[in-house]
Amino acid sequence: MSTDKIKKPVKRRKKKTRNPKILAASLVIMGLFMAELLFYTWCRVQCIQARYEISELEVNQQRLVTHQDSLKIELARLKSPKRIAKIAKQQLGLIAPTSKQLIIIP
Repeated sequence: MSTDKIKKPVKRRKKKTRNPKILAASLVIMGLFMAELLFYTWCRVQCIQARYEISELEVNQQRLVTHQDSLKIELARLKSPKRIAKIAKQQLGLIAPTSKQLIIIP
C-alpha cells in the first residue's frame, strides 16, 4: 500500500442565491426602522429643547414680575400727595389758595 493519501472529493456547498424580493423587503424594513429611530431621537431633542426654553422663560417671567412690583412701589411713592405737595411748595413756589381765591361751582 502506498502512503499516499487519497483525496476525497470535497463537497462544495452551493451558494444560496438570495431572493431579491426578500432582500429588498428586508432593506426597506431596516430603512423604516432607522427612520423611526431618527424621528424618535429628533422628537426627544425637540422636547428637551422646549423644556430648556420654558425654563428660561419662567426665570425671565419671574424677573419681570419682580421688576413690575418694584415699579408699582415706585409709582405709588411718586404719586403720593405728600410728595406732590412738598415739590409744589419747595420747587415750584406754589401756596395753598386763600378763601377769596376759591370759587365754588354749584
